[in-house]
Amino acid sequence: MELLLEKPWMLVKGKLMEHNTKLTEDDLYYEKGKEDELLERLSKKMGRTTQEIKEWIESLSFNE
Repeated sequence: MELLLEKPWMLVKGKLMEHNTKLTEDDLYYEKGKEDELLERLSKKMGRTTQEIKEWIESLSFNE
């Protein structure tokens, strides 16, 4: 499942950490092409579906 990001991952990661202070650097480790691993990890930690996590990440990327 490919992430559609408007901003660089480092900026998006910072926003994710601001919105959820329980997320760690390890939770948000991301490598291009391994989106499924990131989404699964966050899904388990946050108790949401991978689709919900994907939409959340993309919405933070496209909005200020």
